[in-house]
Amino acid sequence: MNTAQILSDLRAERDRISQAIAALESLGSSGTSSTVTPAKPAAAKAQAKGRHISAAGRKRISEAAKKRWAEARQAKSSGARHMSPAARKRIAEAMKKRWADRKKKSKAA
Repeated sequence: MNTAQILSDLRAERDRISQAIAALESLGSSGTSSTVTPAKPAAAKAQAKGRHISAAGRKRISEAAKKRWAEARQAKSSGARHMSPAARKRIAEAMKKRWADRKKKSKAA
């Protein structure tokens, strides 16, 4: 396919799209102007809009985050992983026994 044919096809497609846009604009123009403002590039939109958060909004977010972290710290230290002294002693004795057995095996070998 040569470039002249490609250009011709693209122009035909552009014309069809323009006609479809015009038809849609005429359907939706009940009392409003039919002029369409051209779309701004994404970079220009981001600069023009400029989303900012107020000081009060930042403070609310900060306080909520601090509250969440405080609750998480409290839940962590509330005994979910707490071990009684008796359980700690049993574990320590079992480990000492394992170490002694391992030491015996290494000397025997």
